[in-house]
Order: sequence, then C-alpha cells, then structure tokens
Amino acid sequence: MEKDIKTILTECGFGFKKQLGQNFITDKNLLSSIVAASGVDGGDTVVEIGCGAGTLTRAIAQRVKRVIAFEVDKTLQPVLAQTLSGLENTEVVFRDFLKVNMPEFERETGEYFVVANLPYYVTTPLIMKLIEDSDKCKGLSVMVQEEVAERLCASAGTPEYGAITAMIALKAECKIVKRVPRTMFYPRPNVDSAVVKFTFNGGIEVTDKAKYKKVVHAAFSSRRKTLENNLVNSFGLTRARAQEILTDCGIDLKARGETLTPEQFSRLSDKL
Repeated sequence: MEKDIKTILTECGFGFKKQLGQNFITDKNLLSSIVAASGVDGGDTVVEIGCGAGTLTRAIAQRVKRVIAFEVDKTLQPVLAQTLSGLENTEVVFRDFLKVNMPEFERETGEYFVVANLPYYVTTPLIMKLIEDSDKCKGLSVMVQEEVAERLCASAGTPEYGAITAMIALKAECKIVKRVPRTMFYPRPNVDSAVVKFTFNGGIEVTDKAKYKKVVHAAFSSRRKTLENNLVNSFGLTRARAQEILTDCGIDLKARGETLTPEQFSRLSDKL
C-alpha cells in the first residue's frame, strides 16, 4: 500500500458519511499496536466489523491466517481494492453484520476472534450480538468511544456501571488495553477512543440466562428507584415478597440496581 490513504480516498471520489461514523486510522504503528494488543496471531481467523478504508484490515491480515471483513458502505469498494491489494487471506463482505445468521455463519467459519474499530452507532448491539448469540467467538478486541469503553469495563457501584456491563459478565471479562486520542483519526472525531479487550472465559454461573437478563434490565429500568421498587414493578411481586427475596440474597432493602455485582444478579435471578 504505497499511496497515502487520504490520496486513495480522494482519487476514488469517496465521500464520508457522518451517519456511519466513518473515522479511519492511518498511522501504521498504531494499527500494529492495536492488532498486537488483541493477542491474535498465526493460525487465527479474525472477523472485522466495519473495515472502512481497510487500514486495520491490512494490519490484521499481516498477522493472522484469515480475515473476514464486513462493511456496509459499498462505495468503499474501489478504495479497498487498492488498500487490500495483494492480500490473498482477506475476504470483504459488503453486508451488515447485525443481520448475519450466527449459527449459519459460525458453521462455515469455525472459531474466530473479532478485531474492529466499531462504528459508534452500532457498538452496543454488535457487542450484545456476540455475547448472546455467538458460540465460536473466542475473543473480542474493539475500539470504541472512550466514554463507552469506561462503561463496558465499569465496576458495580460506579456511575458508569450499567445493564450492558452486567450482561457482558455472562460470557466475558473486559479491560481497556489502549487509549487512542482523537488526533489519530481521519477525519478527526469529537471524542477520544479506547481499545477494549474481551476475554471469553465462560462468564459467571447463571441458571437461566433469560431470567438473568430480565432481572438486570429491571434493575436498571429506573436508576433512581430502589431495586425493591423495580422488582415490584417488573415482576408483579408484592412488596413483602420482594423484600423477602432481597433479604434471602443478602441484599440491602434500600440498594439500587447499580450497586449489585453480576454474581449478585445471578443469585437474585435464581431466587426469582
């Protein structure tokens, strides 16, 4: 890839689409460090979601066996033809990954990792699709807005902690492995970013995942209300029964949802 990415974009007449959150990275050292932080190598298959101009795609392809890159913007086709030229281990799929049938896709792909600079508008649904619907994803390293990264990795009792944090615990542990200033993107966004690495470790023990999900969403349905009130409203419990369940689980009757750890949510969902 001898030409500068900005030159290629200009020559191809590419126009950025704000609604798709298109911000590309051009610094090769940064791209290499993002791939290195993900831990992928040698014989791995990597799925990239939102490959954009292909700069991260190329960095991944130089390190692993196979890359399947998803992109919704078909006007990037001539750009990718140049930036990914000569790579025989890379396939670009012009399709919305959110609409992919996961069992069918995973039967064909086998085990894989996800490495991506996620478009901000699909961050949460994409992460939840992989948490809830994937059986063969072995790990996930995604660049997201820094504020979102803090939320994904938050601890119980902090303002950033929310339903998505507790849902991630069903399957993975996550941590911020790299912070990326807005100056590293083209065009420059209004926020800084961070790379979050998810380690799929089997997650916490839960008897009924559907019930756990319902309890978590009930707990955060109204953050200003106590957990007791949210359980009464969401599960049709009497106040006395809600108090009895909370007491049995060793949870303070005045506790709010954001103070519960995923393990406590698991015990509570089992009790319910």
